[in-house]
Amino acid sequence: MYHDLIISGFGGQGILAVGRLLAHTAMLEEKYVTFLPSYGPIMRGGTANCTVVVSSKPIGSPIVRNPQSAIFMNAPSVVSFEERVKTEGLILYNSDLVDKADSKRTDVDKIFIPANTLAEEAGSGRVANMVLMGAFIEITQVVGMKSAVKCLKEVVSEKHIDLFQADQAALIKGSEFARCHTPARK
Repeated sequence: MYHDLIISGFGGQGILAVGRLLAHTAMLEEKYVTFLPSYGPIMRGGTANCTVVVSSKPIGSPIVRNPQSAIFMNAPSVVSFEERVKTEGLILYNSDLVDKADSKRTDVDKIFIPANTLAEEAGSGRVANMVLMGAFIEITQVVGMKSAVKCLKEVVSEKHIDLFQADQAALIKGSEFARCHTPARK
């Protein structure tokens, strides 16, 4: 098993937090993993992205030029990274911030998820990142949802512990959304 992805959005959207969640979950499941964060000089509102590789075998490099999957939290991420996703790959878009017309790919599986809306339903608009990660886990089965929920405490900082319940609910909401909405090639 080998799977790599890029997660991208604005600083403050929890891009690195969900990357760390996936990495910690993979380690809990005794898989090999790399996590490579990247962010601009402006933390909140600047660009942020990370790549995560999960494998059943040792990983040669954390650098991912053409990921199998992508999670895009905003329109600038689509412009920056959409073309890099492999043909027949998977892209998850936050449809509350990305218009379907922003996506130009016709050779990948795409799923548009109203992540901000579902996050509000989960208890806080600040957990849209977890909605998308829940959907990613459901679709790819790279790691188990029970393991991801268990690892939440490792990645939720004390500063954001008030969001812990909403984070859990958001993971589940994303998973449920993905179960009901199959990716469509367009």
